[in-house]
Amino acid sequence: MLQHRVSLENTALREFLLLGLPIDPRQQDLFYALFLAMYLTTALGNLVIIILIHLDSHLHTPMYLFLSNLSFSDFCFSSVTIPKLLQNMQSQALSIPYAGCLAQMYFFLLFADLESFLLVAMAYDRYVAICFPLHYSSIMSPKLCLFLLALSWLLTTVISLSHTLLMARLSFCANHVIPHFFCDMSALLKLACSDIQINKLMIFILGGLVIIVPFLLIFLSYARIVSSILKVPSSRSIRKAFSTCGSHLSVVSLFYGTIIGLYLCPSSNNTTIKETVMAVMYTVVTPMLNPFIYSFRNQDIKGAFKRVFSKQMANLSLRL
Repeated sequence: MLQHRVSLENTALREFLLLGLPIDPRQQDLFYALFLAMYLTTALGNLVIIILIHLDSHLHTPMYLFLSNLSFSDFCFSSVTIPKLLQNMQSQALSIPYAGCLAQMYFFLLFADLESFLLVAMAYDRYVAICFPLHYSSIMSPKLCLFLLALSWLLTTVISLSHTLLMARLSFCANHVIPHFFCDMSALLKLACSDIQINKLMIFILGGLVIIVPFLLIFLSYARIVSSILKVPSSRSIRKAFSTCGSHLSVVSLFYGTIIGLYLCPSSNNTTIKETVMAVMYTVVTPMLNPFIYSFRNQDIKGAFKRVFSKQMANLSLRL
């Protein structure tokens, strides 16, 4: 009888309600303008990097091939959650269809996992560039770069699809209110009425593949870079390593710092509000800061911007 009632409730479930951010209604317009500005900045910044890399031949290197994919991933990552958040804040229509919620979870996991694997590829590229500079071109061949990109996309597609299909098999109780601003996997599992042990096991296994393994590979790459620099210490080699790796290390710290703090080192006194604020950090703030980090601390990007801008202005003057 109980199973029949749960089945009926799940059949009737056609949508979830996203509670959104814990914001005072009097400050709703202020935060709406803030998040809109952050999203537009994220979109513009990442699109500019993609366009610069495409237009400037000096940036047609493995590092910037990975960076263009990272910028695309950041743009899509933000677009999965922020537009829906802005819509909910503006219209107060908190509902999201059941299928739409699963789709949002799928693409959220896809682009979050893709960023993790791309950061590994970029760390390996920096390791080869600094530790084996004379063999860089032969090691980081176009074939290897395309293989690393294809592998990253394939793994992230399989992992995110696995989590989504496992979520789709669950039954949900009458309570369909999600205390979050997007369809977070952990928040959805708390609403499930059926057994979620397989879901938890897959989160543990695949979470290690997506977070722990990439983080350790990045740490190992930079440990080898530091070891290589210390063998022949000089101010020039240190400056070169910092200029080459500084931007990437900043992005790695931002991305993994919030992810590990939220999911791998959870505090027993974590509240829903605290978890939501930390989620904002890696879904909104980090994708917005990445273009600034790579622009302001990267001479190649600055040079490309000047060359492309000068070329466009010259073409414009010829037309006039």
